[in-house]
Amino acid sequence: MVFKSNYPDIRIPQDGIFQYVMSNQEGISDNKIIYLDENTSKGYTFGELKSESKRFAAGLREKVGFNRGDILAIYSSNQVDYPMVLLGTIAAGGKVTPVDPKYVASELSYQLLDSGASILIVHPDLLETAIAASKEINNPNFRIFLFGDNEIDGYKPFRSELIGEREIEPNVYTPEEANSTTAYICYSSGTTGKQKGVEITHTNLVSNLAQIYNVEKDLGTHSVLAGPFYHAYALICCIHVTLIYGATLIIFPSYNIKTLCHCIQEYKIDYVHAAPPVILDLINYPDAKEYDLSSVKIIVSSGAPLCRELAYMFYEHFNIRIKQTYGLTEALAVYYSNSNTIIDSCGTLLPNIKVKILSNDGHELGINEPGELCVHGPLIMKGYLSNPSAINITFDNDGFLHTGDIGYVDGQGNYYIVDRKKELIKYKGFSVAPAELESILLTHEKISDAAVIGYYSEEDQTELPVAYIVLKSEDKEKNPSLKNEIIQYVNGKVAPYKKIRDLLFIDKIPKNESGKILRRELRDITLGECIEDHGNFNYISLIFFLIQFKNYYHYK
Repeated sequence: MVFKSNYPDIRIPQDGIFQYVMSNQEGISDNKIIYLDENTSKGYTFGELKSESKRFAAGLREKVGFNRGDILAIYSSNQVDYPMVLLGTIAAGGKVTPVDPKYVASELSYQLLDSGASILIVHPDLLETAIAASKEINNPNFRIFLFGDNEIDGYKPFRSELIGEREIEPNVYTPEEANSTTAYICYSSGTTGKQKGVEITHTNLVSNLAQIYNVEKDLGTHSVLAGPFYHAYALICCIHVTLIYGATLIIFPSYNIKTLCHCIQEYKIDYVHAAPPVILDLINYPDAKEYDLSSVKIIVSSGAPLCRELAYMFYEHFNIRIKQTYGLTEALAVYYSNSNTIIDSCGTLLPNIKVKILSNDGHELGINEPGELCVHGPLIMKGYLSNPSAINITFDNDGFLHTGDIGYVDGQGNYYIVDRKKELIKYKGFSVAPAELESILLTHEKISDAAVIGYYSEEDQTELPVAYIVLKSEDKEKNPSLKNEIIQYVNGKVAPYKKIRDLLFIDKIPKNESGKILRRELRDITLGECIEDHGNFNYISLIFFLIQFKNYYHYK
């Protein structure tokens, strides 16, 4: 059975990205501030953004010979020039590959080489890493420029070198060119292997923006992002959607809970983009009630599933509504909910999108039957860069993208995410969703965060659900009776095959910046040794610390 959107199909614009986002459908004044840096108070009005983007595009073409189809990489934490560089590169006819600012030199060099970037614009704090990564680049035309105003060790700011007085007319695409021309090369999170370059065309992004524009009714005047710009969700819903609506996005370099609360109070934020870990932080932050958060009308949760229990817990604390979205780098935003949607649903299908839900043996499923979500529509990526074998695995013969996520749809067209297909625990023929157990664990009064993975037991010849627990600050004493209390608490709420078989206390659940649990890092803990001595909590913490140190830049 193929499911369609509850919304009627819309006409997909045939424009390039720059033309579409600057078409000013909302009648935005040139004096309206679109992006404002909380750290420096520097901002871009709508008029300044248009002008500087075109001046930057002129500088790329005329001063460094940047041609149509060339690739520029951005390696920086969030800051106010980021959107202008992004859109200026698009105006010049180029492609942009945003890089995770926590990447170490080897990871950065991999993305630069794989994408074929010829220009890198880097935050000054990351210059040393960028220089180390550039030693692997054999392109004699490869150039590094800096964000900010200061020259460092001979590396010059992009503003002084590439922005002049002359504006150029942005590159124009025919409908056929827009459909086939890559605009962004975003790299997948690599939670299941080496990062892959996802090619997003002009039509992919414009389609998704038009779909959201026809559905999103909650965006207010001031929003804030508690997450990184390089992530696909931020690229779409923060940088581009904010611009289309003429709202103001408050930008801060990196997330911390105190800065977020300060921004909400200072700027009367009414719309917050946040991953589930941020929502959990707000619940656990003892000083949150000291800030005036009353301006917030809605929080949009994205990046990872938000369980019903956590959503209700947040609402009880703050009386602020939460709605969820669902998407992935390869398919951008697929489901989008309005403020009246069921709280644990990720929403309904956007217009022009079809979905089928498949069983393990490839049969199409119906309403309320969980299976793998497979998506079809104009927003689906062009493919993986230089990786045809991955493309063949990801798409079926009907052109549906296999997401790897398990979900289902109810009779009203609301969709629910169960878990990642590859993360399901196989216990004696039964499938156990870690997310279900994690959502129950988070309702325990002494737990601040939790993760569940499958550990294969040679003795039982099956996977066993094992929980990792972070205790609240006032409950740091870890003892066998508390462990047993938590296990019984969960196991009393689930079917016998879903029971947690063991539990470990750790200091932090490793996650990427979109909130996805890095289960591979949890599996690096020597479970066999840990389980042999449940009381050896210091040993467990030491192993986890070493793993964190080894992967410091991934989740510091």
